[in-house]
Amino acid sequence: MSDQNPAPVPRPDAFGPPLLSAAIRSTPADFIVEEIPGFTPDGQGEHLFLWVEKRGANTFWVAQQLARWAGVADHAVSWAGIKDRHAVTRQMFSVHLPKRVRPALEGLEHPDFRVLEETWHGRKLPRGALRGNRFELLLRELAGDPEAINARLEQIAARGVPNWFGEQRFGREGGNIAAARAMFAGRRMPREKRSILLSAARSDIFNRILAERVRLGAWDRALPGEVFVLDGSNSVFGPEPLDDTLVARLEAQDIHPGGALWGEGELRSQEQVREIEEAVVAEVPDLAAGLVAARLKQERRALRLPVRELRWQWQGDDVLKLAFMLPPGCYATAVLDALGDVVNKASTA
Repeated sequence: MSDQNPAPVPRPDAFGPPLLSAAIRSTPADFIVEEIPGFTPDGQGEHLFLWVEKRGANTFWVAQQLARWAGVADHAVSWAGIKDRHAVTRQMFSVHLPKRVRPALEGLEHPDFRVLEETWHGRKLPRGALRGNRFELLLRELAGDPEAINARLEQIAARGVPNWFGEQRFGREGGNIAAARAMFAGRRMPREKRSILLSAARSDIFNRILAERVRLGAWDRALPGEVFVLDGSNSVFGPEPLDDTLVARLEAQDIHPGGALWGEGELRSQEQVREIEEAVVAEVPDLAAGLVAARLKQERRALRLPVRELRWQWQGDDVLKLAFMLPPGCYATAVLDALGDVVNKASTA
């Protein structure tokens, strides 16, 4: 029988009990995200690239404002990644302006966003064209032992963290999972909502697989039948026997154990890894069947999230500043989860 609880799966602790309680996003400036572009525009062409800083605004809304400023359709504006609303974020947009004179930037003045730089390129900015994102987070109202927190941060810098899909995927109180089940049972959904619900269902299955690997202490080490994910890419290889070379690459975080992103097709993992994934999917057969019926393909995602360039600074007894870099498509909340209980003030306001 499937698990009818719509809430996301509980996350077991990978490093031990929570060490702190704190608040994040007391103001948008407490959560700063900056894209690391995947390429440099060449300075020529009919696509205007705009490096935009936004505050308390979502990516879709900013894109609409750019389209209105340029006098083009919404689909003429593109971006590489969707960024948090309750934050200060810096990201690139492109605006297709064939045979058009660029409007004056003064017409883009707005209290919620500003253009920092502009250049031209021959093609539009494709989705996912990122090397990663840099984060600067300020934890306030913090309670916990600083020495223990420092030691935990050292562990995170050395080992990374479990690569959870964040709460954003699942909607308020996990409502996207219940809505996905309703859609799979026959309820009609708008096209844009359908994509969100498919992602939520797939993410829920992945998080369940990852939770089982964390319980086994095997989210950052290989098990028999492992499929490996190359760091910083979607490329996978295996299964193949674990040898000293693979162990060294795992320790260097050049490769990571992978978990299933569910869909149609043959499950690539074998032996113990396959047994774990099949057992997890058996708990939520309606979600798995819905993804197969939607013709999503079997894929893999790294179970481990490397946290690179991690730095921290205490700004008083109850304020901690964190800075780090993550690959694209990964969530800063996964780092916070490894520390303790962090309340998102933006969601409780």
